[in-house]
Amino acid sequence: MTVLDRLKNAAPQGAREGLRSALVRYGEHTSARRPLPDFLIVGTKRGGTTSLWRYLVQHPLVPRLFPAWNTKTSHYFEENWSRGQAWYRSHFPTERQRAALERRYGAPPKVGEAAPLYMFHPLVADRVADLMPQVRIIVLLRDPVERAYSHWKERRGEGVEPLGFAEALAAEQERTAGERERLIAEPGSVSEAFDWYSYRARGRYLEHLEPWLARFPREQMLFLPSETLYRDPAGTYARTLDFIGLPPHELESYDVFNDRPSKGMDPAVRAELTAYYRPFNAALAERLGLSLAWAG
Repeated sequence: MTVLDRLKNAAPQGAREGLRSALVRYGEHTSARRPLPDFLIVGTKRGGTTSLWRYLVQHPLVPRLFPAWNTKTSHYFEENWSRGQAWYRSHFPTERQRAALERRYGAPPKVGEAAPLYMFHPLVADRVADLMPQVRIIVLLRDPVERAYSHWKERRGEGVEPLGFAEALAAEQERTAGERERLIAEPGSVSEAFDWYSYRARGRYLEHLEPWLARFPREQMLFLPSETLYRDPAGTYARTLDFIGLPPHELESYDVFNDRPSKGMDPAVRAELTAYYRPFNAALAERLGLSLAWAG
C-alpha cells in the first residue's frame, strides 16, 4: 500500500475528496512533465481486460494511474474528451518518475490504461491516432455469444438491466437507436444506453476494429483471444510484455478478476446468437489472419 493509499483510507470522506481534488489539480499543473501512455488495452468488454490490466500493473515497470487509487482507465477518449490533454496527461507518471524507475530496474517503464469502451466508441480510434500515433494497441477478443451474455449478467448485477437476456436482445435496437449517430454529431456527449445495452452490437468486432486498422499499422496492434488468456494467462502475459517492450516478469499467481461465468444461457438464444455471429466471425478471422476457435 502506498503512502497515498494510507492517507486515503485514514481520512474521513470529506477529507479524502479534498485530497483527491488537490492531487488532480497537482497532476494537471505538472502535466507538461507527464508523457502520454505507451500502450492502451481497448477492449473488448467482458473479455478479460481487467485481469490483463491487473497482471500488467504487477510488473515493476508498469506504474498505476495517478492518483494511486484510480482504476484502470481515465475514460478520456470517450467520456472525458472535453477535459483536454492536460487533464489526460495528469493521470500518468512524470518524466522524473519514469527515469527513477528505469534507474532502479534497468529498463524503461511502460505506461498505459485499459478501457473496453475505446474499441466500440465511434470517435476514439481517430482521437487516439491524432494524439498518440505511436501508441501500442492491445485488443482482447472473446466469443461474442459468451461476451454478450456476460455483459448482460454484469448489467443485471449492477441493477441497471430489468429485462431478461432474450428480452434485452430484442430491445437493444430500440434502446440504442440513434445513440451512435448522436455521439458522432455531438463529440462531447456521453451515452449510457450505447454503453450499457449494446449486447449484440459489441460482438460485431470487425465493424469496430476497422477504424483502428485504418489508422494504425498492424505491428502496433496485438490481438489476443480471451479464451487463450483464460487458458494460459502466464503465456498471454509474457506475450503482452514482449509486445509493449518490457522485460519478462513472472507472477506468483494469475487470478481471474471481475469474472462472471456465462452459465445458464437458454439454448435457443445461444443457437440464434451463434448463427447471427457466424458471418461476422468468419470475416474477422480472415481480415486479421487469426485462428479463433469460435470463428469456425
